[in-house]
Amino acid sequence: MNRTLFMFKKFLITIVLMLATTASLYPQFAIHKTVVPSKPADSIDIAYYSKKNGWGAAAQNFSFNMGLWAFNRYVAKQDYAYISINTIRRNLKHSWVWDNDDMGNNMFLHPYHGSLYFNSARSRGYNFWESGGFALGGSAMWELFMENEYPSINDIIATPVGGLALGEVLYRTSDLVLDDRREGMNRFGRELAGFLIAPTRGLTRVLNGDAWRRRATTGKQFGVPDVSVEVSSGVRVLELKGQILDKGVGAAVDINIEYGDRYATEHEKPYDYFTFRSNLSVQGSQPLLSQINILGRLYVTEVIDNEKDFLSFGFYQHFDYYDSDTISDVSAKIPYKFCTPASVGSGLIYKSNRWKNIGFNAFMHGTVILMGATLSDHYVVDKRNYNLASGFSSKIGGSLIYKDKISVSAIYEMYRMFTWKGYPENVDWDNINVHEFDYQGDRSQAILHAFTLRTDLKLTDHIYLTGIFSNYTRDTNYRYFEDVFSQTSEGRLLLSYKF
Repeated sequence: MNRTLFMFKKFLITIVLMLATTASLYPQFAIHKTVVPSKPADSIDIAYYSKKNGWGAAAQNFSFNMGLWAFNRYVAKQDYAYISINTIRRNLKHSWVWDNDDMGNNMFLHPYHGSLYFNSARSRGYNFWESGGFALGGSAMWELFMENEYPSINDIIATPVGGLALGEVLYRTSDLVLDDRREGMNRFGRELAGFLIAPTRGLTRVLNGDAWRRRATTGKQFGVPDVSVEVSSGVRVLELKGQILDKGVGAAVDINIEYGDRYATEHEKPYDYFTFRSNLSVQGSQPLLSQINILGRLYVTEVIDNEKDFLSFGFYQHFDYYDSDTISDVSAKIPYKFCTPASVGSGLIYKSNRWKNIGFNAFMHGTVILMGATLSDHYVVDKRNYNLASGFSSKIGGSLIYKDKISVSAIYEMYRMFTWKGYPENVDWDNINVHEFDYQGDRSQAILHAFTLRTDLKLTDHIYLTGIFSNYTRDTNYRYFEDVFSQTSEGRLLLSYKF
């Protein structure tokens, strides 16, 4: 065996071993188109918007919590909003519990609220990590003082940690549309768009007068990064396999963003690189938001960078959310429901430059799940039909591209989640207090697999025909019940516009 072939095989074995030990890959664009040429941020803009105002951020978060509580109490008249000195004193003395709210509220709306707290500070000069402290403070205020229910363990984890991911993504996305040089309707439209993307940042700009103050520079704190945006729409077919096949057809809209250079190693600020993927569904009883995936790079370093191969190692934050509801009355079963709003880990990104017209890239991540949830077959208490859990996950995938004409991508995700605090075997379900039923769910462990195969075929310079097939399996091992295995398939045929 000649030395070149030997070194190449040794290199491939090294790559495989590193991928296997790191254990996961994450979605990134196979065919990447840049919206506009990138340029660095102006030092004048960075200095202008880096002035810290902690009292302003704290006051805005306090006012937000008070306003939301007032709406819940006096307009919506929610039971939990009837607070008093006695409920506050009780919450401060009582131990924290696992609550029984629905998954959309606990695992998406709470992190979204965290992003509002986060961006109150982020828009007042605080960096990524410092703004996370404000998200924690806003969440703690709400849990301890603004509800008459006991403070929630899952909320105090999902709100600030998930708020970091959603908050920074929304903050940087709003930064793309704002431009302090503009005037008139162009300026109004940009400020309105920025407000809708990141409301507390938009409110900060109104309070500070920056929403209409004209400056000689753009005000962009991150310059113009390398950004690729893709919007797809088409048909979605969802089916649940079992003794009875349950199937439904509806419409789907996918919005995907890749922000920053996935192969850069000189930038080490959190979220200089991130991917955002969302799936919206219009299909019978299915939730409008069926999927969100966020991958944010926290730190990266170069491992290999030569003419033929590139490999980087980094630490990443993950936010994964998959939701569905009963397709129809045929089986009356939910196909899938799982999420990890608080997850961090390490990962690898690889790129091959060995062929002229064929591109290959791969990516892998292994994560620790601080807070997650998975569908339960037995636990139905108040609004909750899922088990709270923690554990780990691994994701692996890659893309093969011929020029920019056609691509094939595959992603495999595995989640292993454990529900540690389960209820006793013999429970009188007719006489439980849902607000004091303090359990993560069924005492169980679940293994979830999500496999996605995608192809893109170029029709015009920016329009592609996209086919996506996804398969979800769940294997839940219960302590007091028989094990359950379920399998769900999903297909989407879309037209994708790459900006």
